Amino acid sequence: MTHPICGLNTPENEILKSILRVAKSLHRAARSDSRPHSLPVLRRLISSETFRQISLPELYRRRETIQRKHILQMLALEAGSLNWSEYKKKIKAQPEKQSLNYNLALKHAGYPNIWFSSLPEAKTYAAEQGGQPIPVGQQAVVIPSQ
Repeated sequence: MTHPICGLNTPENEILKSILRVAKSLHRAARSDSRPHSLPVLRRLISSETFRQISLPELYRRRETIQRKHILQMLALEAGSLNWSEYKKKIKAQPEKQSLNYNLALKHAGYPNIWFSSLPEAKTYAAEQGGQPIPVGQQAVVIPSQ
């Protein structure tokens, strides 16, 4: 059976396919035995409140329970949607207005990226030190220039 969004080269399907690729990569990283790979994603899951009332060490111990749906929920929350279903509808309704930059740029978010509590703080830092500020929900991250 083919995936329902494959084969159609519409802008919204290209965005959805890109997000699903990012989610797959983040899912693999979250379940990894390598702490440098898993901890940044686990922190994002907790920060986005995809997982509530669980500590980072406990989530790390239980990382094998993380499913792709959790990663998709996290990405939706970070994009300002209530859930994956709503986020997908927004993309389909207005693909030209959806910014995919942060999903792609944050594929490897965490070390050495620097997180801030607001976008203005990230912009100030990026103006002084370099890098690309990207909003993530109410927070922001600066991706180092390459």
